[in-house]
Amino acid sequence: MGATTLVVSILLLLACLCLGYLAIRRVRLMRGGGVDVCLRRRPVATSRLTSRDAAAGWHFGVGRYRGDQLAWFRLTSFRPGPTVVVDRTTLEIVDRRQPVAAEAYALPPAASVLYCRGRGVDVELAMAPGVLTGFLSWLESAPPGRTTGYRQAS
Repeated sequence: MGATTLVVSILLLLACLCLGYLAIRRVRLMRGGGVDVCLRRRPVATSRLTSRDAAAGWHFGVGRYRGDQLAWFRLTSFRPGPTVVVDRTTLEIVDRRQPVAAEAYALPPAASVLYCRGRGVDVELAMAPGVLTGFLSWLESAPPGRTTGYRQAS
């Protein structure tokens, strides 16, 4: 076995270990009450949305509800904790739309796209109809005597 073969074998083993870790991580997140949510950190204004901008920046991930927070874990990240945390007490849904043709391939089937703003951070979330229903219910719910801060712009 030559040195090149050995290096290639080690690289293939490392790649398999990385893919295995990511697959196990996704299964654990989903079993713990996770939902599939796509996220884009730099939303593009709907009025300026072009086909080139539409598909750029979307990332698949798993969202998990933790009290007043939605913790979003990027699927292709080795980071053990959440990549983005959304706080429902400061969240405002600015816009809701259907995906444009250029981004439809990058999002779940029949997804809705929500443009959200909270504490100066703008994100777009794309989710399937069942996940959207759960997300909106979570936003509107709060313990007695507390407001969620949930607002949906008209």
